[in-house]
Amino acid sequence: MNTRITSLFAAAVLSTLASTAFATDSLANNVDKTYRLKDGGTVFVFKDGKMAAADKFDRVVHLPKGQVLETADGQKIVMTSSESARLDFQLRQGHEN
Repeated sequence: MNTRITSLFAAAVLSTLASTAFATDSLANNVDKTYRLKDGGTVFVFKDGKMAAADKFDRVVHLPKGQVLETADGQKIVMTSSESARLDFQLRQGHEN
């Protein structure tokens, strides 16, 4: 009985790790650059040049076109687009039932 519970627990942990890897791969395959922001957030630049942003907890945020953001190293970035739905989809890949 104890072996069976341990086996089920191990299977659950391994499937969680595998789904996280798929989500990371999906995002990595579609993003060209990432910039860490001064407030802890991240700006993602997709391979087609469109942009999206997430806060410091990796929650997608909508930023208006033209908003100026400051990176952690002091560089200024201007949002050229807001692909918030696209980023949300990429981050959720592999995390749904």
